[in-house]
Amino acid sequence: MATFEIEHSEGMRWVKVGLDDDDVRAERGALNHYKGTITMDVPFPSLKAWWVSLFSDESLLRPRYEGTGTVYLDSSLGGFHVMQVGPGERWILDTKCFWASDGEVKLAVHREPMWTSYWADQGLFWYKTALKGDGQVVLSVPGPIEEVTLDNDQLVTDGPFVVAHTSGIRLSVRRPARSWLSYWLSGQKLAYCYRGTGKLLLCTTPFWRARLKSDPAAAAVG
Repeated sequence: MATFEIEHSEGMRWVKVGLDDDDVRAERGALNHYKGTITMDVPFPSLKAWWVSLFSDESLLRPRYEGTGTVYLDSSLGGFHVMQVGPGERWILDTKCFWASDGEVKLAVHREPMWTSYWADQGLFWYKTALKGDGQVVLSVPGPIEEVTLDNDQLVTDGPFVVAHTSGIRLSVRRPARSWLSYWLSGQKLAYCYRGTGKLLLCTTPFWRARLKSDPAAAAVG
């Protein structure tokens, strides 16, 4: 299997991938440089995946790097998280969260229900990347990751802070308060509710450099 290392310098982070007669898939446009006897190709997606790409911000054309050597992916003010996909597991990633994966990990498409898509302001079709197989996956994340386990329970967040979850958990978007009066007085407009049994990866606090880039006004508040 490929090896993944997260390196950093000058406040930037990037992923170093080691290949030993192996292959890795990476997000489209994520390559910085590579060295060694490595070849790159782009597996053509299925007809369904190609059709989905017409209605989604999720990229389904992901280059494959194969051979022996080292691949360096682009740096980011945000961060990266390396996770393990085990046999029999199916993970669903948030939009634009996939960064790289072992060749043994299979990529698929997951669509959220239309009502959930509508309330999350994603239109009527909200497509995400789904993973299954046995190997490692690198996620592009805004900050540190906390793993949460649910056992027929629920997790409610103020926004899309869950970057990945297993298939035993369902997402819905709803009002956080029961009554309309509490809804308007609370200042909390929408809540993301995750229910079921499984694991979630939660990211509630961004790295400060990434926060300043996305919200320059935060510097004045600090």
